[in-house]
Parts: sequence; C-alpha cells; structure tokens
Amino acid sequence: MKALGTPGWERVYRVVRRIPAGRVASYGQIAALAGMPRAARQVGYALHALTADSDVPWHRVVNAAGRISVRGDSAIPGLQRARLEAEGIGFDAGGRIDWERVGWRPRASVAARTGAARPKSSKRTAAVRSSRGSQK
Repeated sequence: MKALGTPGWERVYRVVRRIPAGRVASYGQIAALAGMPRAARQVGYALHALTADSDVPWHRVVNAAGRISVRGDSAIPGLQRARLEAEGIGFDAGGRIDWERVGWRPRASVAARTGAARPKSSKRTAAVRSSRGSQK
C-alpha cells in the first residue's frame, strides 16, 4: 500500500497494524508509540488519508474518552462501530468502550518494532482512568 501524506504516517500505520482484533487504542497512544508524542491529531489525519482498500485496521482507534470520533463522512462512525462490534467490542449507553476490558496494552517489544519508545502513563491519563472507574 502506498502511504499518503508525510513520512511519519507510515510509522502510524505500522503501530495501528499491531493492534489485535478485539482491542482498541487512542489517537494519543498511537502517536506516542509512533514516536510523535502529543500528535494525536496527526494520527487522525493519517488514518483519514487511508484508501478504502487499506490493510490498516483504522477502526480500532478511538478518542481518549473511549468514543468514536465523528468525521466529515456521516457513514464512517456507523461503519467503525459495526466493525468494532463484529470484533466483540461493546459500547455502553453513552457510546463509550470499556478501556479496562478492551484497551490495548502493547508490550515494550511492540514499541521497539515500531521505532518508538513505549509511552508512559501521564498524570492526566491516570486521573482520567481513575475517574472512569468511579463512573461504573
């Protein structure tokens, strides 16, 4: 597949290809693993640029709140949800996935193969996870 966009996008595609079926990752997590910390929006641009016949499982990337991000094409969120549900990923009444159950936790070896350092949990990430636990 010919990569569109910047050379860094191929790193994004390599990381996204490593997300196993039945798991999801956030745009920010993909950015960090691709060696582009704080570039979650660039991950979104890279995934949006994929062609329809791409082998990159773009549907496994959701926003930090665990929701599908709405894009310009109104059919995409429905397609993404259908693909995730086909992989066994459920959504709560608010349209969120359960990070604890289906969040991807790559090993350090994944980061090494994709050419990036393994991301560390930030204080903000820990606070968000903690608040999610109290909402159950």
